[in-house]
Amino acid sequence: MTDATRAVRAPRATLEMPATRPSPPRDAPTRWPGGAARRSLFRSAGRIDAATPASRDRAVDALRALAILGVVLGHWLVTALVADGNSLRAASPLGDMPWLAPVSWAFQTLAVFFLVGGHVATRGYASARARGESYGRWLSARLSRLFRPVLAVLGLWTVTAVLLLLTGAEFGTVHTLVKLALSPMWFLLVFAALTAATPLLTRLSPLWPLVVVLHVDLLRFGFGAPSWLGWLNLAAGWLVPFTLGAAWTRGELDRRRAGWILFTGGTAATVALVAGAGYPASMVGVPGAAVSNLNPPTLAAVTFGLAQCGLALLLRDRLRRAMRRPVAWAAVALVNLSAMTIFLWHQTALMATTAGSLLLGRLPGLHTRPDGLDWVAARIAWLPVFALVLAGCWAAFRSCERGGARRRSKIVRAHRPDDRTRTSGARHV
Repeated sequence: MTDATRAVRAPRATLEMPATRPSPPRDAPTRWPGGAARRSLFRSAGRIDAATPASRDRAVDALRALAILGVVLGHWLVTALVADGNSLRAASPLGDMPWLAPVSWAFQTLAVFFLVGGHVATRGYASARARGESYGRWLSARLSRLFRPVLAVLGLWTVTAVLLLLTGAEFGTVHTLVKLALSPMWFLLVFAALTAATPLLTRLSPLWPLVVVLHVDLLRFGFGAPSWLGWLNLAAGWLVPFTLGAAWTRGELDRRRAGWILFTGGTAATVALVAGAGYPASMVGVPGAAVSNLNPPTLAAVTFGLAQCGLALLLRDRLRRAMRRPVAWAAVALVNLSAMTIFLWHQTALMATTAGSLLLGRLPGLHTRPDGLDWVAARIAWLPVFALVLAGCWAAFRSCERGGARRRSKIVRAHRPDDRTRTSGARHV
């Protein structure tokens, strides 16, 4: 995802190492126990850590990785495909077990992603202007990596939908699968629109879009305005954390007090809206529910996002310290490298596992109705399988995100040994 999701650019072979052998990473045992694989892991992590520019704010990448993984795990935990005869229908454990709503509080992390996106976009745009780079070139570079992986998803699901219909699959089942597979793309459209508007948003206060969301909800729920009016919040709601990211770039959120104000104020407002104003407790959509906090975003979802953004700001120092550990940093960097691939294909991994295993019968936690704790336990047991299938999708389609040409990364630099034919310094990979 351009500057917002740039991460380690691993070379096609191996990173070239300095002439001297690197010392073991700080979190690695001195004698390298565990065999060659463990030894290789620590050495690779050490290379990535040593090659990362010292000026890199690793907390930004850590927050982005946590946001992406939160969305993935959240979808895997609350999205169910129930087998009903020869068809599949979407369901959610939050429908039969509303007391599980706190799960959505932990894994609905899109506000953090927009916070980081706004911070990186405004900072990157300022840097581009300082270099004399045009707006068009800057925007093209950012959006190209955002949308390259989309073509692969659209192509595969177009072919899959046609084949399913030709082989006699029910239209309702095909519609359910395609809708779930392509649903993450609404996020990309909103994010792309806000990114394109970055020059206009660098100085915009988050209070303005927050006021828009407040008035839209007041008209919808208080005065009976048409429900379509709520879609204004699709832009305004996510503009709030995006402009908070711009405020971060301006240095207005550097003090911990700003994080505490956002966290406590957002939490108090969300509790008041849920407990006193009748907003749903779940921060994700629930099939069959009269009101969704997410489609389109409501005031409760926005205030909850403010609380999440405040917590993210409070965690920055701890994340920076944690990212000094080479293995932790290497994992975060690799997630950032494939952020869009992971995001776009995680629902496909879930559905491929669900549909492919139908030949084995109705399996608990996969094809059964999500109406009890036994389903929850079974679904948790399926998470490693989803992750394995997603790893296969990543291996097959990661090149779509990286593009055909070898591109420079701002995170990792491979250092070459000095000699008479090469100048000293670093080469971007």
